[in-house]
Parts: sequence; C-alpha cells; structure tokens
Amino acid sequence: MENLPILQDLDKPRDHCGVMAVWGHPKAAELTYLGLYALQHRGQESAGIVSSDGEKLYPHRGMGLLGDVFRDQSSFQQLPGSSAIGHVRYSTTGSSSLANVQPILVNTKDGPVAIGHNGNLTNAVSLRAELEKKGAIFQTTSDSELFVHLIARSNKPTLPERLQEAMLELKGAFSVVLISRDEIIAARDPHGFRPLCMGRKGDTIGFASETCALDILGLPYERDVKAGEILSVSARGMESLQYAEPNLNLCVFELIYFARPDSHIYETSVDKVRRKLGKILAEEHPADADVVISIPDSSNTSALGYARQSGIKYEIGLIRNHYIGRTFINPSQFMRSYNSRIKYNPVRGVLEGRRVVVVDDSIVRGTTMKKLVGMIRQAGAKEVHIRIASPPVRWPCFYGMDYPTRKELIAAFATPKEIEEFLGVDSLRHLSIEGMLASTRDKPTNYCTACFSGVYPVALTDPAQLAELVEPDKAWAKAELERVLRSIE
Repeated sequence: MENLPILQDLDKPRDHCGVMAVWGHPKAAELTYLGLYALQHRGQESAGIVSSDGEKLYPHRGMGLLGDVFRDQSSFQQLPGSSAIGHVRYSTTGSSSLANVQPILVNTKDGPVAIGHNGNLTNAVSLRAELEKKGAIFQTTSDSELFVHLIARSNKPTLPERLQEAMLELKGAFSVVLISRDEIIAARDPHGFRPLCMGRKGDTIGFASETCALDILGLPYERDVKAGEILSVSARGMESLQYAEPNLNLCVFELIYFARPDSHIYETSVDKVRRKLGKILAEEHPADADVVISIPDSSNTSALGYARQSGIKYEIGLIRNHYIGRTFINPSQFMRSYNSRIKYNPVRGVLEGRRVVVVDDSIVRGTTMKKLVGMIRQAGAKEVHIRIASPPVRWPCFYGMDYPTRKELIAAFATPKEIEEFLGVDSLRHLSIEGMLASTRDKPTNYCTACFSGVYPVALTDPAQLAELVEPDKAWAKAELERVLRSIE
C-alpha cells in the first residue's frame, strides 16, 4: 500500500472479470472484441481473445485496456475462424502479470483448450497443493488454471463431460467460457454467483457476462446459462448438461455496483433495481436538504430513485473524468496530492450554500468519500448528508469481489457515529439488508449477502481466508486508515 496508484478508487470494491464468446460467425474475433468493449468496466488490467478455425487455436493477449492490447486491424488477422472467446481481467486471485492474462490456453492429450473465468475458487489453495503433489506444473498464479489441469486429467470422452468432472471438484464462484478446435462451452457454478447470459441471431450464438455485450452485437437475449449448467455449442448444435442442482446465491453486489445499468442480469433489469434501492433508501432515511447528487457513475440511478421518492431536486454536483485510464501507476507525492481531483470535480453552482444529499452505492475504506466530502465542502455546501444504497460492508468477499481484509473495512471496526466524524459529514445512513433485498426481483434467499451479513453460502476452509474474518483491532485499523490517507495526500 506504499505505492498506491494515483487513480485507484480506495472507496470501492475493485472490478473483477468479464467473459465473452461467439460461435458461428466469420468475424468471431472482431465480435468478441466488441462485446468485451461493453464489458471493459469489469476489468482493466488485461485482455485477451482466443479464436478457432476448426484446426488450431489462435491467442492474442496482453496487459492493459482492450485498446492497448488490440491496437489495429492486424491484431484480428492473427485470430481467424468462426468461433472465439474473450476475457477482460481484474485480478482477485493471482498477481497482475502477463502470465495470468486470460483466456488461459493449454495443449491436452485431446487437443488444445482455452478458458476464460469470472469468479473465485474457495478451495483453490488446497486443490492446487494436491495437484502439485501429483506432478502438476502450474504456469500461472491464477486459480483459473485449475480448470485446465483438471480437464486435462479427466478420461471422460467429451469436453463437456471432462469439464463436468472438473467442476464437481471446484468450490466457489465460476462463470466460464471454453473453446476447443470445434466447440464452445459456457458454464456456471451451482450457486450462480456471477452472471452469464446467451443471445442468438440466426446461426450466431453469443455468451457474455452481461446483456450489454449482446446488445452491441445485435444478438437478442435468449436466456441465462443456468446455475449448475454446462451449455455446449458445436456442429451437433446446442446441448445442455445440468451437472448439479441449482442452489442460488446470486451476488447482490452485481446489481448494486458491478453491472452496467443498461444490462439485464439474473433475469432482471439493473436499472430498475438501482432505482428501487434509491427509493427504499429515501423511505428508510429521509433528509432535510435542497439537492440530491450522486457519486458518478455507479450511483447515478440510485440517486435518481432517492430524489424522486424524497421530492428533493436531483442535480449533477460532481463531474467525473472518463479519460483517466491507467496512466499514473506509481506517481510522485506531489501528483498523488491531486488524486481525487483528477477523477472528480465539484460543480460549485449546484453545491454552494445548499444542503446536499450525496448518494453512493457503497463505502469500503472511506478514504475516497472523505476526500470527496472535503471537495464538496470547499465548493460551498452548507450541509452534507451521505446516503448509501447498500448496507455497511463489514466482511470480505471470497467469490470474486476484491474486497480487502476485514481489518481494512471501516464499518467493521468503527461505529456509524465514528464514521460520520471521520468523513466530516452531518449525517450518514445506509440502506438496510431488508430494504436491499426488497429491491430485487427474486426471493431474498436467492442472493448472497456475505459481505454485509457475514453469512457465507460456501464453507471456507482455507486458513488464509479464515484469518481474514478475525475481528479487527480498532486502534490498529484506525491508524492504518490514517496512514493510507496520508499516502494519497
């Protein structure tokens, strides 16, 4: 944490990954690229595509954004064929390095196979140690490599059956796409933690983490890949294998923060859920104020819901710079002092002399929110009331969200009053767990709320994971929080 990126948002869960696949189109790689562009918000560390012409698999992968990895048309000349899979990555398990860029491509006794994975495996450490004892040699530090090792060891006759055998040994969250010379496969874990959907137009079939990727390709949404299902597409057509009974624990944070508001995930509209989150937040925690503003962009829709329900006028009070990319990786102390102002700038005419309700989707450490509150105060706001469209984040996630350890979550060691004082606000209120679940379409029991409730649907056995659940030392945590703030000021 000493060399913090100048643009790292310390107040948010970092994005994880996005997966994409296209079957049955002569420009499959180009379509996969366009789909990944719609999923860029899910990962900005690296990107890759693997295509097939029926004889060979062709990879093109690299570090950075899609535009960095695929700079011109020549990139696609290296990716022939009518089927392809793609991946954009934010590392939640395994370091950020070229070796860990996906899709991971290996040669097995049955031919080449490549895989793209979104999620985290909770038994990765023990399973990797077991395979290494049996002679397995790992090329990456990513838990995703376990898939290909298990597939390669299987003696089942078909790729879907080999994948089934592998997934029955894996625990945790996984939405995956695979490609062989003559087949594409999409699959989800039995809990359905991470979204994965399918669209079709004519002979072209697409799989994607979110429907916004299908929209850009003109592939009408057909259905979700079911929890515990393996869907394979080949010359035989489409075949479904329900390898495990669904036991739904959908990640509710996908609806709160990760997914784009124009997407449908879990068979529901992200936009509608976020508007309802804001509406119920206003019912639970009204504020006597003049304007409602959002922390752009992920809380825009919730802020609209809050404003409509409360009757308080919605205004654009913060402008976000969308062109910052990943330019400043290890900045000087001088440049670091401009951290928040590079990303956000207040609109003084909206804020000056007014009582302001600031709606955001979540608070993790509280460092970015503290700096934004200072900017809003400097712009002349008379009062600042924070309203968060999710419950307090008190527990780490082991299913694909890169939350820090529990001792770094401000709500795990500080009281609401202490957080108010730390942020420098007139009031701070969070949506209740009941209000959050009431905003979703499905039954409340269908959603994983572990980061809010501490109730984990998949048992944790890894000692390192269990160590992250220890009650944080309050004095240490406060000192660490102040140290982080000093390092970015």
